Amino acid sequence: MLQDRSIDSREYSLPEVHQSVSTSHTHFWKRMLAFAGPAYLVSVGYMDPGNWATDIQGGAQFGYRLLWVLVVSNLMAILLQTLSSRLGIVTRRDLAQACRDEYPRAVSYALWILCELAIVACDLAEVLGAAIGLNLLFKLPLLAGVLITAADTLLVLWFTRMGIRVIEAFVLVLIATIAGCFAFEIFLARPDAAEVVTGLIPRLNSHSIYLAVAIFGATVMPHNLYLHSALVQTREIGETTQEKRRACWYNLLDSSIALNAALFVNAAILVMSAAIFFKRGIVVTEIQQAHQLLSPLMGTTLASLLFGAALLCSGQSSTLTGTMAGQIVMEGFLRFRMQPWLRRAVTRSLAIIPAALTIYFAGSEGTAELIVLSQVILNMQLPFAVIPLVHFTSDRERMGSFRNGAWLKTGAWGCATFILMLNVWLLWDQFRQWLANSGGYRPLVLAACIAGSLIFGVLLALVSLWPWLVRTFRRVPEPAGPVAVALGHEPEEALAARSYSKILVPLDHSESDDEALGNALALARMYGARVILLHVEEGVTSQMFGAESSTAEITEGREYLARMQSALERQNVHVDVVVRHGKSPANEIVAAAHELHPDLVIMASHGHRGIKDLVFGTTINAVRHKVNVPILIVSKSHQEQ
Repeated sequence: MLQDRSIDSREYSLPEVHQSVSTSHTHFWKRMLAFAGPAYLVSVGYMDPGNWATDIQGGAQFGYRLLWVLVVSNLMAILLQTLSSRLGIVTRRDLAQACRDEYPRAVSYALWILCELAIVACDLAEVLGAAIGLNLLFKLPLLAGVLITAADTLLVLWFTRMGIRVIEAFVLVLIATIAGCFAFEIFLARPDAAEVVTGLIPRLNSHSIYLAVAIFGATVMPHNLYLHSALVQTREIGETTQEKRRACWYNLLDSSIALNAALFVNAAILVMSAAIFFKRGIVVTEIQQAHQLLSPLMGTTLASLLFGAALLCSGQSSTLTGTMAGQIVMEGFLRFRMQPWLRRAVTRSLAIIPAALTIYFAGSEGTAELIVLSQVILNMQLPFAVIPLVHFTSDRERMGSFRNGAWLKTGAWGCATFILMLNVWLLWDQFRQWLANSGGYRPLVLAACIAGSLIFGVLLALVSLWPWLVRTFRRVPEPAGPVAVALGHEPEEALAARSYSKILVPLDHSESDDEALGNALALARMYGARVILLHVEEGVTSQMFGAESSTAEITEGREYLARMQSALERQNVHVDVVVRHGKSPANEIVAAAHELHPDLVIMASHGHRGIKDLVFGTTINAVRHKVNVPILIVSKSHQEQ
């Protein structure tokens, strides 16, 4: 880790809305409303089109027998989301950041890839659900609906500019709409209460295991654990133990209400499907079938209209939270920020392509199978999010007095074990089917199954055992970066071909800043030069209001510059700080170089070329062609890379 711990701890999740909601109310209900929101954003993932597909199929094929799966998965979701919120409140780190801090780089990258797959799988269900909703309500062809969903990128960006409370309010309206629609559906279905209760008795066999795993994946979604640990940090909590304990209590209450509302929606879908379709022996494998049959079976077209409206609402609400989860995961694991529109476009493209191909080649019949498969994939990712979460929240060094107690730890590990056992059971059944149907390709299929099992097992073992191994055999401290060296030790001698009196150092609040600052400090001490720290704010607010802008991200940037200035001044270096606002960092750096007339510009390279420049930017190339000042480009040393 190149930066010192004080700098590291200031890396905010969702920096544009970090601590943007005040909770300093004295009245109970006002404070409750201030804390309410994060769990509702998380809960929409538990009532997305993926849940619809699994609940409808489960009710139509097995009646009420899988109702217990919904209840158990909801209880597990409440427990795990509570742990996730506690991690964010107490440590001020989201789950992705905690994984990056704890695990070796290779394991951390593997966890990131798995989480990205989970987000794409979830987005796939949202794409198909929204397309089906448009088809049911407006008779729009499925393929056209899938392509139209690409436009919701604009909707997401528009909402993110309006603040976290606006997003929460909009999602809450969608949730209320979905719940209202299904309350009316249940009223029309009139299920038998005694039969519904029998569905709470746990029963599972090889025929129902696939749908049960899909229901668990659709309910206890892995990326939602990352999302919740970041969303709770949008509240202004305080630093004392009492303030954090109060925040944990209010978030537990918020999670219980929101997730039980999600349970009502999911149970309503399954119960409606069982009461309407299973009772009549109607096999329903598509969401469209359910919509078409509701009107004649319930005796009113309103049932079908409400069904379609609720489906469209569920897809759009999940889209908002899926985008935020993607941002959190990418920034947390990889420590860089992608342009929001590009991040959304990449994720949505990865979901649209398989959806469009399935509709084109398999028609509407293949959409339901693809949605259910996406939820099974979600469940396969769960252990790789749940196990680190339980480890981190049970760690005394991280959580202090907030660490999991004996009962909480037992329940959390019980959830992880149960999910893992379901996955192993399903994989074993699936492998046997593949081998039985492989024919002459049996050796290849067997080799693929063994290789996949080994990769799964090794990664699972590393994720499970690494924190215990670290506590037993402490890791050797990593070599200090240039800034750390400069603050505590003499830098190495450097030969100079010329002298410098003014050095400009653009900073972007990343690990690479260490390299630029270390070199600037060495040259400044050698030649008595003044160092100018430059930071460019490029957010939407900065582009609109310039120097008058004030957001949590801008405040955090100023604090970061102040810490860097203080660290350099303690080494008897004269430091100036310049903050510019604009759309293009490269243009602002060039403008600053023309105005300030430095003798040298020091910029840090992120080590990417070619196609990566399209994603991460080409700031250095844009600057070096437009200034007539020498530019020193520094990069991370081989040892640190």
